[in-house]
Amino acid sequence: MVAYWFISHTKAVTERTAVNYRDTLNLPQTEFSMRAGLANKEPEYINDWYAMDLYGKIRKKGEGKTPFILHDGPPYANGHIHIGHALNKILKDVIVKFKTMEGYATNYVPGWDCHGLPIEHKLFQEINKKKEEVDSVAFRKQAHDYAMNFVDIQREEFKRLGVFGDWDRPYLTLDPNYEYWILKSLSELCKKGYVYRGLKPVNWDIENETALAEAEVEYEDVTSPSIYIKFEIADAGQLGLPANKPCYLLVWTTTPWTLVANVAVAVHAAFAYAVVEAGNEILIVERSLCEPVLAKGEVTDFKILKEVSGADLTSVTYRHPLKMRGDCPVVTADYVTREDGTGLVHTAPGHGADDFQTGLKYKLDVVMPVDEKGVYTHQGGKYAGQHVWKANKLIIADLETSGHLFRREDIVHSYPHSWRSKKPIIFRATQQWFIKIDHDGLRAKAREIIATQVKWVPPAGEERITAMVAGRPDWCISRQRYWGVPIPALKLKDSGEIMLYPEVIDHFAEIVRKEGTDAWFEKDIGELIPRGFKDAQTGQSEFEKTFDILDVWFDSGVSCQAVVKDMIGAELPIDLYLEGSDQHRGWFQSSLIPAVAIEGKAPFKEVLTHGFVVDGQGRKMSKSLNNVIKPQEIYENSGADILRLWVTSSSYNEDIRISKEVMARLIDAYRKIRNTLRYLISNLYDFDPDKDVLPYDKLQDLDKWALNKLGVVSRQVIEKYNAYEFSRVYKLIYSFCNEHLSNFYLDILKDRLYVKAAASSERKAAQTALYHILNHLVRLLAPVISFTAEEVFRFMPKDKSFRSVESVHLLDFLEIPSEWDNPRIDEYFALLINLRPHVLKALEDQRAADIIGASLEAKVTFQTASDRDLTYLSQFGEQLADMFIVSQAGVQKVAEVPAGLDTDFANTTISIAKADGNKCVRCWKYRTDTDAEQLCGECRSILADGPEVPVS
Repeated sequence: MVAYWFISHTKAVTERTAVNYRDTLNLPQTEFSMRAGLANKEPEYINDWYAMDLYGKIRKKGEGKTPFILHDGPPYANGHIHIGHALNKILKDVIVKFKTMEGYATNYVPGWDCHGLPIEHKLFQEINKKKEEVDSVAFRKQAHDYAMNFVDIQREEFKRLGVFGDWDRPYLTLDPNYEYWILKSLSELCKKGYVYRGLKPVNWDIENETALAEAEVEYEDVTSPSIYIKFEIADAGQLGLPANKPCYLLVWTTTPWTLVANVAVAVHAAFAYAVVEAGNEILIVERSLCEPVLAKGEVTDFKILKEVSGADLTSVTYRHPLKMRGDCPVVTADYVTREDGTGLVHTAPGHGADDFQTGLKYKLDVVMPVDEKGVYTHQGGKYAGQHVWKANKLIIADLETSGHLFRREDIVHSYPHSWRSKKPIIFRATQQWFIKIDHDGLRAKAREIIATQVKWVPPAGEERITAMVAGRPDWCISRQRYWGVPIPALKLKDSGEIMLYPEVIDHFAEIVRKEGTDAWFEKDIGELIPRGFKDAQTGQSEFEKTFDILDVWFDSGVSCQAVVKDMIGAELPIDLYLEGSDQHRGWFQSSLIPAVAIEGKAPFKEVLTHGFVVDGQGRKMSKSLNNVIKPQEIYENSGADILRLWVTSSSYNEDIRISKEVMARLIDAYRKIRNTLRYLISNLYDFDPDKDVLPYDKLQDLDKWALNKLGVVSRQVIEKYNAYEFSRVYKLIYSFCNEHLSNFYLDILKDRLYVKAAASSERKAAQTALYHILNHLVRLLAPVISFTAEEVFRFMPKDKSFRSVESVHLLDFLEIPSEWDNPRIDEYFALLINLRPHVLKALEDQRAADIIGASLEAKVTFQTASDRDLTYLSQFGEQLADMFIVSQAGVQKVAEVPAGLDTDFANTTISIAKADGNKCVRCWKYRTDTDAEQLCGECRSILADGPEVPVS
């Protein structure tokens, strides 16, 4: 409505008179454009920020103040940033910026994960070679260059988002000093007894020939062969069964290939098992599953001979169905369930964590017939040389031929996949290095710290990570790859035993600090160990190098040592970690475990998590669905501030939706906020805050109302910033700009701003309020739309307290003067604000009926039978007309009204008529005191005291 008035008024004044009254008005003036042009302007601001060393000035401004540290979880340097990266980095930047403006000493050191499978996998794809086809040292140098190239690319992409940080001194896990701290942390854990080498089943990525961490595994639905197998009991007489019929344990599995490594069948000691006679054979199955399982094998005619307990079944042995070994035992295990299968579980300690524990308990052989490529070795017997996935078909055929297959069907179920290759993985027992989670009460300490020393946002994060820490296995920290920090373990030449010595790690760490970790692959073993070093137990002094590398989660997990303590010089715990919710099983755990083991405390005081970015329909971003939205496309076309507004307007605790429609709505919202800022700036073109600011008691009631609203909103915004409720920050600011300002205060204010004498107290009072509003808004908006706030800052008037400040990002939030807190003034206007929509609708109805044109052609009369309404409306006097942008407004007492406006005005109605008098050519109001020049008395008075009126 403000813009409509300005355009129409200007046109009318210039068309209707030869005297140029337009130049006597205080019309808005500014070079702050209505069109944002963010895509072109933002890179210029970035250049300016770095030319002035803005981040250095922010750091200097914080000297001596209370520190606030948000520690950056490092993305992988293996490609361009995606929309999830943008979400994460913008959230971090908003927090760091608002904490800076609150007066904290912030220090945001961005980092990158530069080692490991994500980078190695991408590089192998790029060079189109396999692991065995490359030289390890040459490949490591290629991997280094590959990672550094994407560090540079991502750094510029993050800077383009308006993210502030120490970009010239980031932390890189491939930096020799960082690698030094990785090794020193490993050494400390060894000294404390947490690290050991052992044979255990681990998640194994066949595609990349390496162990995987739990956090590197994701689950996808697959179709697998579901088979029911008959394991023939070797000594059925132990159960008192007839010897003239074969007796079988009925076992179920979805991984037929693991049967090669089967060494036992597990049952639940307390379950009842049915001994079923079905034709010429006897089958044993858990009692409650008996009928549905037999039905699968189309067995309908059967007889239950007896029931036995699981404990009873441990008295028998069975013959291996593939004849891989001699008779095998039946054992008990608590993890056996009745949920599916048969209640009897095929057990292969080499292929599963539960099976492995059962194997330890009963001293079962750990058979591992599968190599690192997923191919059977000689231990696979007739299947040697076969890939496990292809062997499924052969094994099922052999079981059918031998009569051991009871039923075969295909099922769809969730199965673990490598997060990098996206291929199914296997569980494979190998010798690996582990951190023992229960050593010295580590698990219990971690759970206690999670519950009592860390704040989780949202609170559900505590339950999530508690459950994961409670159930996690020991941490496998070794990988069979090239690109990473080598584990400096030594192989004793005489015995072949592999050992890890803290003194060797420490010695190697010092070498790494100067030369980097390639030294392990390039130097002779004698140069890598302390002079005269011997194994303390055996006295052996002849060693060979081993070539496992450390899990990259260990690299980033010890960043609290390498970055927080060494680079930043802070002590643990620091203020905040912020990452996606998947990091409860990733970086949050890999950071927590070493910190608790080494320091006895958490690395963080608070952990905030966000959801994942999905499309407008809630679907995961996917090239196949053609729904991928790249941040680069958004900031190159619409500007990074639109992305920043999307992030802060979203409820990030859940999955965050993005689509063209979502972005279009945000562009519209941005435009409304920008236009409000432009209007404020354009009406302060002649306002000098050091001279023109009026004291509070000289302001009009409407101005005091606006400042009261500003104070309320400002406090709420700061509160929501500190609660990390950024969507509420956005809604509060948007609502203030759109509803309180544009639709009410600024809409009413234009007559005072444009028509009153330039230096009048009425206009200066309005400008004083506008200045305060702009001065607060630009600061409140700076963490969110950082580029736009900088642009506003350059155009707005400034008082001497910050006139020399170079950037909005060097300002602090402002305190709210206590005198602005004015609940009375809020109540004073509350009924009028509720009444205004009724008046505007009545005016629109009259306009649609061609009774009036512009609202200034109208006269509004409130007819009321309410003494309250009569008193309330009458107190506004001549200002009542300004409240509705009409020429005249009045109140008339009547005995009754046919129908009230609403519950607030149940005894009041509105009458609209043509305004009295003639239109003033200057203010465009209808007045009864216009002269021959068509000027009203007020405008005549203003012109009489002002400059000469120009003639066109």
